[in-house]
Amino acid sequence: MIVWVASFPRSGNTFLRIVLKNLYGVRTSVVYDVDGVAERLGADLVGYTDRPAPIRAMRASGDVHFVKTHRQRDDQIDEGDPAICLVRDGRDALVSWARLNGGSDPARFEAELRTMILRQDRVGTGSWGTNVLSWLRPPAPHRHVLRYEDLVRDPRPAVGRIMAALVPDFAPAPDAVIPSFADLRRADDRFFRRGHSATHRDELPEDLHRLFWSRPDNRAAMRLLGYARQRR
Repeated sequence: MIVWVASFPRSGNTFLRIVLKNLYGVRTSVVYDVDGVAERLGADLVGYTDRPAPIRAMRASGDVHFVKTHRQRDDQIDEGDPAICLVRDGRDALVSWARLNGGSDPARFEAELRTMILRQDRVGTGSWGTNVLSWLRPPAPHRHVLRYEDLVRDPRPAVGRIMAALVPDFAPAPDAVIPSFADLRRADDRFFRRGHSATHRDELPEDLHRLFWSRPDNRAAMRLLGYARQRR
C-alpha cells in the first residue's frame, strides 16, 4: 500500500517526515528520482529511504510505503490511494519558497514570488491553488487533511489522529523525541526559516498579495481551507 505524503512546497512536508520517523519509525521515499531535501539535511534527520520498487509494485505490496510528493494529484495516483494532505496558507508557502530560492536579494525574492504566483502548469507542482484543489476535490475519506498550524503547534496529536485512521496498527513510540524548531534551525537555518503561520503579513508586498488573490484557483482553495483575505 502507498500512503502519499502530499503538499505544495514549503508547507511543512519535511517536518512532517521528521515527525513520522521519530514518532513511528516510518521512513519516507519520494516520487522523484532524487530527494534534494535528504541530500541537503541528511537522510537520517529527514527519515529518507530509497523506493524499494516502482510505484505500481509498492501499491500492490502488503507493506505500507509512505511517499512524499509535491506534485498535483495526477494519473500516477490511484483514486483509492490513501494520502496525508498537508496544507498551509498559500501566501505563507509561496513567500517561504521564494525566500529559499531568492536568498536575501529583495529584487530576486519578488521576481521569484511573482513567477510562482503566476504558474499555470497542469502537470507537476503547478500553482498553489490548483495543487491544493487537486488533492482535496472531490473530497475522499482516505485523503486526510493536516493543517500546518496544527502540525507545528502540537505534532503528536495532529499526526497521531491521522495515523490512527490510516494505519491503526502503527503505534507511536512513547519515549520519542521530536526536534524543536530551534534544533532544526541549528541544522540549517536557511531551510528552517521561521516556523510559524502568517509570515506573509510582513513579507508579501501588497501588489503581489493582490496578484495572489486575482487567481481563481487560489481564491477557491483559500475559501475551502477557511483562510481570510484580510491580513490581521
